[in-house]
Amino acid sequence: MKNRDQQVLVQYRIQQAKAALEEANILLSYGKTTFGAINRAYYAMFYAVLAILQCIDKVPRKHSGAIALFDAEFVKKGIFPKELSRFLHNAFESRQTSDYLAITPISPEEAQEIMHHARIFITAVEKYLRDISLE
Repeated sequence: MKNRDQQVLVQYRIQQAKAALEEANILLSYGKTTFGAINRAYYAMFYAVLAILQCIDKVPRKHSGAIALFDAEFVKKGIFPKELSRFLHNAFESRQTSDYLAITPISPEEAQEIMHHARIFITAVEKYLRDISLE
């Protein structure tokens, strides 16, 4: 990490990621709709991506830019497995569909799977952040 402000921002993004995932859990547990849970699970991953992009001084302008930077800077370089990229892309597409295009809601099972993937994603990002702080 380069400076204290950067560390604070990275920590804040991780807090946002965890809070969004908790919100997804709460929304799905009430069982009314899945679109809110999918939205929050995607944002949990998005905030985690913003945290690690901050570490390399990259600030995307769009969600698609953040995803592209994650793939280019972390997946293609072998820092994170391709599976995490698939999780992120799937969550983004599901959020887009549920927020803007869905006529039929996404199933609770699919929402649960996206939330599970978000947990895995955030755990991997936190491990990466711990690992780089040791250098």
